[in-house]
Amino acid sequence: MKLWGGRFTKATDKSVEEFNASIQFDCRMYAEDICGSIAHATMLAKQGIISQEDKDAIVKGLKHIYTQIEAGNFEFSVELEDIHMNVEKRLTDAIGEAGKRLHTGRSRNDQVALDTHMYVRKEIASVAKLIVQLQESIVKAAEKYGDVIMPGYTHLQRAQPVLFSHHMMAYFSMLSRDFIHLQYAWTMADMMPLGAGALAGTTYPLDQEFVAQTLHFGKLYDNSMDAVSDRDYIIAFLEFAAVLMMHLSRLSEEFILWSSSEFKFIELDDSHCTGSSIMPQKKNPDICELVRGKTGRFYGHLMGVLTMMKGIPMAYDKDMQEDKEGVFDAIDNLKFALTIYSAMIDKMSVHKDRMREVLEKDFSNATDMADYLAKKGLPFREAHAVVGKAVHYCIEQGKVLQQLSLEELQGMSPLFAEDIHHYLDIETCVNQRNTYNGTAPSSVQRQCRTGHDTVSKEQDQIQQWHDTVAAVYDLVK
Repeated sequence: MKLWGGRFTKATDKSVEEFNASIQFDCRMYAEDICGSIAHATMLAKQGIISQEDKDAIVKGLKHIYTQIEAGNFEFSVELEDIHMNVEKRLTDAIGEAGKRLHTGRSRNDQVALDTHMYVRKEIASVAKLIVQLQESIVKAAEKYGDVIMPGYTHLQRAQPVLFSHHMMAYFSMLSRDFIHLQYAWTMADMMPLGAGALAGTTYPLDQEFVAQTLHFGKLYDNSMDAVSDRDYIIAFLEFAAVLMMHLSRLSEEFILWSSSEFKFIELDDSHCTGSSIMPQKKNPDICELVRGKTGRFYGHLMGVLTMMKGIPMAYDKDMQEDKEGVFDAIDNLKFALTIYSAMIDKMSVHKDRMREVLEKDFSNATDMADYLAKKGLPFREAHAVVGKAVHYCIEQGKVLQQLSLEELQGMSPLFAEDIHHYLDIETCVNQRNTYNGTAPSSVQRQCRTGHDTVSKEQDQIQQWHDTVAAVYDLVK
């Protein structure tokens, strides 16, 4: 008989049983379910709701089940629907009547909410560590290639010269915002729902504060109906994941372009590329393409949960079972993407000479020529027009701005002097952009120093999260 079967006189249809079950995916929350049950049983005994002997038997039995699952010696049953009932049935079979008392004062509604809160918290700590690892790889690459100048682009057209390190540190900044977003997700997940019961609380004298402290939660839910029906923390995590993957997708697109024969700006290591089954010469950036492609799945997971939640009345509804597969998939793929991108950046090669060759043959210094005239007193709009005509003249003559003689330049504006060619030099163009967040070496070096400080602060936060998580899972040791 099912643990809820007293009301029913007929067996559940097998197809309904399979469709209704979640054990196929929520089995991964076994550690959270067991830790939550240990905390709950300990509290029940503390409050005199169950005996100390029953509590001891329950805790011992739960730890044994944890050991069995860890060793791969636990067979999950679809008939038992979910991780909660699989564990409880095994516990009851092992210790008898005491196991039947474990569920006193709780519902699967607040139990699954507790498990998912703990699981998301644990994975936030793991993902945060990988974000920092990628940030460290970016800073290392920025410092390694600190003297490399490349074309900067707008509209995918060459715009102005920038340091390669400046370009890479833009992604560091994106990841820093992602970390802030992740901190918000932790705050949303760090709330303890157990004790809310099915929706209205319970008649038993529970000590919810004790359970929260035992499981190292920062806050209790104020409202029991909200506690069992809230999935904002999952949405917050999926929002974070979707934005982070969007950032990685942008980086993927650039790596794909830069490693092409047309650009030749970088070369990805052989270990992060694949070949063609028909074209022997191919070296394909498949990992970048996969990350770019998987980003759509992340958007889908976020929209799926948002859509699921938009029409659900209070409190718990079975729709909410659909909250897990998407977040599990997002976690798995996010960990893969972050891990492999750190290694990819560490091993890639940057072609400094190729980037310089491109810059010597384009008009990326046109803005600097206009600024030169504006600093001599010509209104910028007029300076812009003069340089535009100079560029047109160069195109007709098959030249670039640096190749124009002083005589040619003065024919366009008498304000040009001998020093114009110095101002058109690529290094000068970069060095003069020394605003706080500009591309000058001094500015980028500051960005790298700030990056190291940011990583250090993030690591302090991660350590706190890992300490919290580790303390929870000590319950099963």
